[in-house]
Amino acid sequence: MSFFQAQQITKAYGEKVLFEDLSFSVAPGQKVGLIARNGTGKTTLLNIIAGLDQPDSGKCTYQSDLKLSYLQQDPVFDPDLSISEALLNAGNELSRTVKEYEELLEAANSVDNSATSSRLQKLVERMDALQAWDYESRVKQILTQLKIGRLDARVGELSGGQIKRLALARILIEEAHLILLDEPTNHLDLEMIEWLEGYLSRKKLTILLVTHDRYFLDAVCNEIVELENGMLFNYRGNYSYFLEKKQERLEAEAARSEKATNLLRKETEWMRRTPQARTTKSKARIDSFYDLKEQANRTTEGGVGEIKMEMARLGKKILELEHISKQFDGEPFVNDFSYVFKRGERAGIVGPNGSGKSTLLNLLTGALKPDSGKITTGETIQYGYYRQEGLQVDDNKKVIEVISDIAESISLGKGKSFTASQFLHFFNFPYSVQHDLAGKLSGGEKRRLYLMTVLMRNPNFLILDEPTNDLDIATLNVLEDFLENYEGCLLIVSHDRYFLDRLVDHVFVFGQKGRIKDFPGNYTQYRLSLSKQLQTEKKAEKAETPTIKEKPKEKTKLTYKEQKEFDALEKEIEMLEAEKASLLEKMNSGQLSTDELLEISQKYAAIEQALETKTERWIELSEWN
Repeated sequence: MSFFQAQQITKAYGEKVLFEDLSFSVAPGQKVGLIARNGTGKTTLLNIIAGLDQPDSGKCTYQSDLKLSYLQQDPVFDPDLSISEALLNAGNELSRTVKEYEELLEAANSVDNSATSSRLQKLVERMDALQAWDYESRVKQILTQLKIGRLDARVGELSGGQIKRLALARILIEEAHLILLDEPTNHLDLEMIEWLEGYLSRKKLTILLVTHDRYFLDAVCNEIVELENGMLFNYRGNYSYFLEKKQERLEAEAARSEKATNLLRKETEWMRRTPQARTTKSKARIDSFYDLKEQANRTTEGGVGEIKMEMARLGKKILELEHISKQFDGEPFVNDFSYVFKRGERAGIVGPNGSGKSTLLNLLTGALKPDSGKITTGETIQYGYYRQEGLQVDDNKKVIEVISDIAESISLGKGKSFTASQFLHFFNFPYSVQHDLAGKLSGGEKRRLYLMTVLMRNPNFLILDEPTNDLDIATLNVLEDFLENYEGCLLIVSHDRYFLDRLVDHVFVFGQKGRIKDFPGNYTQYRLSLSKQLQTEKKAEKAETPTIKEKPKEKTKLTYKEQKEFDALEKEIEMLEAEKASLLEKMNSGQLSTDELLEISQKYAAIEQALETKTERWIELSEWN
C-alpha cells in the first residue's frame, strides 16, 4: 500500500509544459531522491504532492489519515511566534506538554516560588502519563544539533538560515508518515549536514527529497527518480547506482539516436525524391519520418564539451598574509593567520556557520581591513569574487544581454573563442531561453547567471563563496568540469562535500576563536583524519576498559566476555529502572523545591538515555544468547 500516488498529472505555465502524464507512488519506508534541472518543475511537483498547488490534469491520492510534512525552500512563520510555539504543534497534547515543560524549566532557572514548583510537579506527572520523556529527549537532540537555542526568542528576530533550520527541526520532531524535503541541506554547515545525513539514514522514515548534495543522496536515499524532458525515470538504488544505470541508458539512447539518424537520411531522400508518392498509402511512412526526425534530434545532457579559458597573466607574487587578525565586538573571527598563496593554488575553506569564513574572503579582496598584520597582493592579481548575496539582475534585460554587456565573446586561447550565446549554452541555458527576460528566471537560474558574469571577466584568482546553493546537479557537473581546467588560483567556501573533494588540494579549517588550520588534503581526507584522531583520544581515555569485539555475522553464540556483559547489562538495566522509578516517585511527592525538582528532572532524562543505550546493546546480544 502506497502512502501517496500520482496518476497522470500534468502541469504547465503558459506554453511551457513542466511535465505531462506523470505517474508514480511513494510506499512506506522508501527514501526517494528527486533529481532534475532547475526550472523543470521539482518544487512545483512537491507543491502538488503537498496540496499547495493543483495539477492541470490527473490527480493525487493519499492513504487515509496520512500525516504529511513539507520543508519548503523558503519556509514562512508568523514573526510574532516564539521559537517554542513555532516548533511544537499546539494541537498535539504530547508536543504541547513537552513545550510547557521546556518553557517552565527555563523559567525555573531564574524564578523560585511555590507556584512554579507546583506547575512543574503537575507537568512531570503529565509527562510520565504520556510517556513523553523519549520525545522530549529527541526534541533536545534535534535542537542541539541544529543549534537552535532560546526557545522564548521571537521568530522575527531570526535570519533566513535560522528560519530554515527551525522549519527542519519542526519536521524532524513531528516524524510524519510522509516527509517532503526541498533542499534540506541549504543553510546548514558541514557538521549539521553530516548529522542530518546520519539521522535520516538510520530512522525508519518515508521521505521524498530534492537536494543537489550528491553524498547526501548516496547515503540517505534507496531510490532515485529523475525528471527529464517531462518524463520520470526510476532507479531502485542510491545515487551511485543511479549514475551507473543512467550511463547505460544514455549509451542505449545514443545508439538508438545514431541508428535513427541513418534511417532518417534514407527517409529524407525518399521524402524529397517522391513528393508525388505521398498518397494515403504512404501516410504511415510519412508519420514514421517525423517520428524518426524527433528521435534523431533528441539531445541529452552532454553540453558542448570541455573549455579552458584564457585568463589574465599571473606573476610570481600572488598573495601573502602575515599574521592577520580581525575582530568584531571583541570576538576574534580571524586570529594571527599567515599563509603564502602559490600559482595554481586550489584550496577549500570549511567551518561552522558564523566562524569567519566570509570575513577571511573580504580581507583577501580588500573589502575589509585587518586589525593587525599585513596583506600583500601581487600586481597581476585580478579577482573574480562570487558572493553569497548574488547579483542584482535587471529583470527587464534579456538573459543574453546580461552576459554580452560584459563581453561579446570569451577567449579560450590559441585563437579560439566562445560567443556569449555559446557560453550560456555551456552552462545549461538553452538557446530557446537566452532571449527571455531575466525576470522570468528561477532563483537557481539567476545564481547560475551571476556565476557566469564572474567567470566572463577572465579572473586569475577565483573566489567562490557557497557557489553550489540552488544549482542543480547537471549545472554542478558543468561547473566542476570548467573549474578542473581552470589554471588560476581557486579558493572555495562550500558545504557541498563532493564539490570540495573534486576540486581542492587542501582545506583551511576554521576552529574556535578565529584559529585557522591548513590541512593537506581534500574534505573527506580531513574528516577521516579527524575521525582517527577522535578514536585515538577515546582509546586513550578508555585504556583500562576492556573492549568487546564486534560479533561476526557467522557466529552462533556469545563469547565468554559477551556473556558476562549480557548478564551485567540485565542487572544494570534493572538497577536503572529502579532508580528511574525512585526519581519519578520523588518528582511526584510534591515535597521538592524548584531547584531540587529541576536537578532530579535532569537526572531522570540522563537515566532515560542510559537505559535506551543499554537496552539496545542487550537486544543486540540477546540475538546470540
